[in-house]
Amino acid sequence: MRRINDAHHARFLTFSTYQNLNLFGSEALRDTFSAQLCRTRSLQSFSLYAWVLMPNHVHLLIRDQESGQVERMLRSLKATVARTILARWRELDAPVLEHLIDRRGNTRFWQRGGGHDRNIVSNNEFDEKIGYIHMNPVRAQLANSPTDWAWSSARWWYGDREGEIQCDHIFDPKESKTTPSGHPD
Repeated sequence: MRRINDAHHARFLTFSTYQNLNLFGSEALRDTFSAQLCRTRSLQSFSLYAWVLMPNHVHLLIRDQESGQVERMLRSLKATVARTILARWRELDAPVLEHLIDRRGNTRFWQRGGGHDRNIVSNNEFDEKIGYIHMNPVRAQLANSPTDWAWSSARWWYGDREGEIQCDHIFDPKESKTTPSGHPD
């Protein structure tokens, strides 16, 4: 996959678990991911506009304000989540481990490759991606409304800022400045 790094573009990223297995099937595992997203955000410089964790994939809407490169952040987030969860499963000798062995005999947590990566260049597309991200749990019948799913930025966008991962102000690519975020229509 060819990535286009541009500091003026937000990036819509999707990456999946190995073989699209529901590896985030429990609240504890989803909490592990959320905590690591929060830690990664505090350690690295990137804007987080929206996110959702599903049982078998993740959507992020982010931007690196300096170089536009998101690879280092993604590598850090994904590697730490995988190491943490796989270590715990090894301690427990969890049966899921046998399903995570690839053809070469390596244990995999994430699907190989870069996933889906799209540069967002318009406000309409930006808004559409936020709506798409937040509606994922509803479409998958995991929640009745976007705010019912704790592992996303929907609650933050709807004004419930207590205990949630903070999101950044919206980036307007046409004006190259940030504007206050608001309630999605």
